[in-house]
Amino acid sequence: MHDLLIRNARIYDGTGAAPLQGDLAVSDGRIAAIAARIDGPARETVDAQGLSLMPGIIDGHTHLDAQLTWDPFANPSPALGVTTVVIGNCGFTIAPCRPEDRDLTVRNLTHVEGMSLDALREGVQWNFTSFPEYLAFLEQRGVGPNVASFIGHSSVRTYVMGIEASQRHATPDEVQRMAAIVEDAMQAGAVGFSSTTADQHNGEHGIPMPSRLADTPELEALTGVLGKVGKGLFMTTRGNGTPISSIEDLARRNGRPALISGFLHNPANPEKHVRGLAELAAARGRGVQLVGAVTCCPLTMDFTMRSAYMLEAFPTWKPAMQAHGDEELRKLYADAAFRAAVKQELEALRGTRLFNSEWDKINVVEAAKPGNAGLEGRTIADIAAERGTHPLDCLLDLALEENFDTLLSAVLLNSDPEVVGEIIKDPENYITLSDAGAHITFFCDAGFGLHLLGYWVRERGLMQVEEAVERLTQQPAKLFGITGRGTLRVGNAADLLLFDPQTVGRGKNQRVHDFPAGAARLVTPALGVHGVWINGERVVLDAQGTLASDRKPGRVLREFHQ
Repeated sequence: MHDLLIRNARIYDGTGAAPLQGDLAVSDGRIAAIAARIDGPARETVDAQGLSLMPGIIDGHTHLDAQLTWDPFANPSPALGVTTVVIGNCGFTIAPCRPEDRDLTVRNLTHVEGMSLDALREGVQWNFTSFPEYLAFLEQRGVGPNVASFIGHSSVRTYVMGIEASQRHATPDEVQRMAAIVEDAMQAGAVGFSSTTADQHNGEHGIPMPSRLADTPELEALTGVLGKVGKGLFMTTRGNGTPISSIEDLARRNGRPALISGFLHNPANPEKHVRGLAELAAARGRGVQLVGAVTCCPLTMDFTMRSAYMLEAFPTWKPAMQAHGDEELRKLYADAAFRAAVKQELEALRGTRLFNSEWDKINVVEAAKPGNAGLEGRTIADIAAERGTHPLDCLLDLALEENFDTLLSAVLLNSDPEVVGEIIKDPENYITLSDAGAHITFFCDAGFGLHLLGYWVRERGLMQVEEAVERLTQQPAKLFGITGRGTLRVGNAADLLLFDPQTVGRGKNQRVHDFPAGAARLVTPALGVHGVWINGERVVLDAQGTLASDRKPGRVLREFHQ
């Protein structure tokens, strides 16, 4: 007797092949049979009634490391069709971590990942010090989705160098100690090594995240561990000062693939992503496997001027990150010299940062004062023109007037669907960048896979369903070396997503207060999802996204093919 039998489904197997109309059976957490008709009893039978069945989505760019310690279900990812998450991206991990560095670690994460400090202090369960202990803790606690984890550069650096990790280059002895930690992590089951040099990746009060202080010998040594052990990939978010050629050189030296984030369309510098992706293609032509991480979603952020993440890559904005409390921030925002310096830099660096002076793409979502309700739904460009002032002055004046409580929304990058379509259509590019678990007060792109299936496939006809399914499942499984997942084949793990192609998508963002300490975050509901199974156990029960919240069927993945 099978444990589960799904009948009458349009089955997309994840390989890009045309779908099969038929049945799929599951026994002991694995796919037991796929056929036009499967006879025999099952403990549970689901009549799909022509709905589509595919492998569960593999989300390769998340920051769920902290959240998983208090929320093993990684909400809302499974409800959005995600059955496997890859954590530890960009080097932002919480292991290894010495007890004396815990508060430093969460203070940095508060800023770079847009999470409440109170939530992290109350929520993170520190049942580990080393990276192997972290994986063991997740296994013992149980996880909802399957979890693969990078060993993160900033955590390794902090473990070895303490607070000086964000202040200086490492000594040769320190680099050697870091390399030993990375090797231990790889032997314990890390999927690879991650880092960042991105300008906007700052910790508390604007200090750079530790990996940004690494020099070339350090990067060569740490990525060289991957070559030494003969497995894993190097994931990095590239800053403006990091040429792709330098990453190609690292990948050539260690013989392992590199995943580079992220290539998004910038309307103020429309050829930037074209040049970058062309460089990756040229490297692949030379036999070096470089893969570009792209997204099918516009980069949209909700924010207040207490934490204007979009401006934090600008050096002149650093005093705002260093301000202690509202009074210091108020004095700074009112300072004419500060405003002048920011304006000058905004113009000088146009086209090179997250924000490129597109004031018409910043909207007032919710005014804090009733008298300003008429501003809601209007752009900063429009309001500034009405007031006869520079848009930056308008933005800062509004922040001061409303005590920084104005809720704003900015469409920063990837806003042109014609160009984004060209980027994601290229099968060499990896569609990802949900950032699930991070920037939780700014946006929620955990439903990126449903957005691909709904908006890009159904509404715009960019690709066939089978191609989109392959890009969300088999492609990342191959990239990360995840065995036995990503395709619907007999013997593979039964990670399944049942959906309606006529309604699939993601709903509107909702602000909830369900994190530790009552902290707020944005979530998005699934549309058209009728069931999600992880290792054969149903975790999403119906089209309303009802969760079987007591089930933790996921696995901590430790074995990856070469």
